[in-house]
Amino acid sequence: MAETRLIQGRYRLLDVIGRGGMGEVWRARDESLGRQVAVKCLKPRGPAHDATFTRVLRERFRREARVAAGLQHRGVTVVHDFGESDGVLFLVMEFLEGRDLGRLLEDDGHRPLPVADVVEIADQVAAALAYTHRQGIVHRDLKPANIVRLTDGTVKICDFGIARLGHDIGFTSRLTGTGIAMGTPHYMSPEQIGGSEVDRRSDLYSLGCVLYEIATGAPPFDLDDAWAVLIGHRDTPPRPPREHRAELPGYLERIILDLLAKEPGQRPGDALEVGRRIAAGRTPSVYVPTVVSPRPQPRTPRPAVREPRLPSWTRGMTTGHKAAAAGLRPALPDAGAALTGEWIAPPVTDRPA
Repeated sequence: MAETRLIQGRYRLLDVIGRGGMGEVWRARDESLGRQVAVKCLKPRGPAHDATFTRVLRERFRREARVAAGLQHRGVTVVHDFGESDGVLFLVMEFLEGRDLGRLLEDDGHRPLPVADVVEIADQVAAALAYTHRQGIVHRDLKPANIVRLTDGTVKICDFGIARLGHDIGFTSRLTGTGIAMGTPHYMSPEQIGGSEVDRRSDLYSLGCVLYEIATGAPPFDLDDAWAVLIGHRDTPPRPPREHRAELPGYLERIILDLLAKEPGQRPGDALEVGRRIAAGRTPSVYVPTVVSPRPQPRTPRPAVREPRLPSWTRGMTTGHKAAAAGLRPALPDAGAALTGEWIAPPVTDRPA
């Protein structure tokens, strides 16, 4: 394939951008649509490899294509095409402009990511896992290398190569083998290590390992011996992340430690719960001061003020229009009487004709 550089007359391989246990990932050009894509090719096996193993590996690769192609979520890598060319299986995916979390740490000397980035990554991965788990899919190999942060900040989960469909246990058991642990030691759950049945809570444990590493700069059990790492996951409580990095928020440390619980039943119930806890921790608490109203002071009663009496001449007066009576001319009051308010108008007499 490397010699032809063209798959099915459509996908032109340009350069290798990644290698893993399943094969190689190439940057390629879709000649039909004129777009850049990523092509994952199953690494060819020589005659020295067991034929049964090669057959199972091919079956796993086909399964990855079927599982990944059915996932439609902004947090999961989009699969465009799948096929086989010259005996080599290939998977065509969207090309991701960004770096996986492992590369982010490596490029920065394994210094932890900024706290805000850790929280944002945790939130987006939890949302993607909530979606895939609703589809009945368990990733089973969640690790920094399988989580990519794009240049625009979007976070995507990649490589569902050993994913398990909850409703297809028999097929999966043939792929993984009964009692055979699959995954990456630094991020494997205790139940994976023991070869027990795994479910979505195993992915949550792996998420806890990833968050621990990007928050502190090292995985929870940072040992060179793979066996010691596995024993650590199974038997040893991890050091609290804030012992490595005191600036981490308390709620984030609590989430990580809960994800890393040895017993699946002690972890968060699902990824949705993780997302809710992250959202609650990110929301700043608003301080509302308690307002204490002062006790009312007793009021000294004021002495009653008597309304001033009106002069007697106002009795019987009403508001309204002025009366107009032709032929009537009231006599002018005596000035002294007016001052005392005791004036009473004299009777009116008819004028002489």
